[in-house]
Amino acid sequence: MCDRKKELLNSLAENVVDMEEDLVVEVANEYLKEEFDPLEGIEKGLSVGMQRAGELYEEEEYYIPEILLCSDAMTTGIDILKPHIKKNDEDKRGKVVMGVVQGDTHDIGKNIVKIMLETAGFEVYDLGRDVPMSSFIEEAKRVDADIIAMSTLMTTTMDNMQVLIEDLKAQGIREKFKVMIGGGPISESYAKKIGADGYSASATTAVELAKKLVS
Repeated sequence: MCDRKKELLNSLAENVVDMEEDLVVEVANEYLKEEFDPLEGIEKGLSVGMQRAGELYEEEEYYIPEILLCSDAMTTGIDILKPHIKKNDEDKRGKVVMGVVQGDTHDIGKNIVKIMLETAGFEVYDLGRDVPMSSFIEEAKRVDADIIAMSTLMTTTMDNMQVLIEDLKAQGIREKFKVMIGGGPISESYAKKIGADGYSASATTAVELAKKLVS
């Protein structure tokens, strides 16, 4: 990677983290002027910045207002770069149905994961929060999803994740969908216990897990 390209990618990332929407516009246009790959600008520039913002949120250095501003900056950059992506480069990696399980309304982490998945090329169907387990399955069947992704921040609702997996088995379609889970009380051991296909400890690792599951 040439020094100029690396410089602009770093600048895109830094300006997303710094919530500098106007500077993102300036750098994104300069990036296109230099005729660098727009998809790479999204994945290695804007997305990297949003991942860092997600880490700052998890570390409690950023809060909801900062995350929303970072998201606005990233979205503005995507709007500039995306029209210049060649159609064959824009093929979707897979379809993800996601939401916060029934009984829980904490959705900031889920929203960050959604942004990152979309930036990485996934087609995301976001069911929102407090989602009945049957709704995950109905939507996954409707859109022919590759992954069902669930999150919760409450120990009192985490057992709903197992309910969904058991329902998939009862319907004879468990092997049709990969199931990934995450959230504060969730762990790798819990994922294995209930038979989930993967667990992500943070928003920043969720995209890599999703890529692995559909590869």
